[in-house]
Amino acid sequence: MRPLDEITGAVVDASVKIHKELGPGLLESVYEVILARELERRGFDVERQRLISFEYDGMFFEEGFRIDLLVDRRVVVELKSVEMLAPVHSKQLLTYLRLMDMHVGLLINFGEATLKDGLRRIVNGLPSSASPYLRVNRAIEGTEKYVSRGGAGDTEGTERERSEGEAESSLDGHFNDEKNVENTEENLWEG
Repeated sequence: MRPLDEITGAVVDASVKIHKELGPGLLESVYEVILARELERRGFDVERQRLISFEYDGMFFEEGFRIDLLVDRRVVVELKSVEMLAPVHSKQLLTYLRLMDMHVGLLINFGEATLKDGLRRIVNGLPSSASPYLRVNRAIEGTEKYVSRGGAGDTEGTERERSEGEAESSLDGHFNDEKNVENTEENLWEG
């Protein structure tokens, strides 16, 4: 089983490559097919448009929702091709993660002029990572902003303390210059 950092890093890397080559403006379905193929070429198991069923209060929803991509059965990838992400997009992915009992999802908007502005990493109860590349929940000196660098995310309790139950939206991954990038709701892109 591959580490979450490796999976999300590969998804981000492939997405950046695709966005650089094709640019914004295509249909979401086009980016989905190309990203799935690129990840499969890199040796990842990718499921497209997977229907998810769930039960709530004694009611069963056989086709509750559909996820764009499921990578290595561990990372949900929700794709968009819109001018700008709305707060509801992060909340939607967090709901998917909670209903699927999964920890990590990536929200990728190919509609942005630069992909770094359209990437969010959503976590659901993910324990702190032991990876030396990841420094999670480290307050920036003199501010109340939090930094998530590299990959794995956050603990659910810390998310609740910081934003009253809202999802953390932080980008992980490495761009071509291998610079770690962050993207949080409080601070859109500070590298």
